[in-house]
Amino acid sequence: MSTTRKVVIGIGIAGGALLAAWLLTGDRKKRTKQFVVKKANDLKHTFKKEKGSPEESEIHYV
Repeated sequence: MSTTRKVVIGIGIAGGALLAAWLLTGDRKKRTKQFVVKKANDLKHTFKKEKGSPEESEIHYV
């Protein structure tokens, strides 16, 4: 791996850590947690709807 690639990856990781620290400080912490929980619940409902479809799971022989 070249030095440039390592530097870019390092900057990306550091930027992500700074963003996470900023989002989890002060009153943003509460709003960030609510946002993450809401999106996680939306994903759960989406996967349950796709999984519960009986038409796709049945095999029809002709």
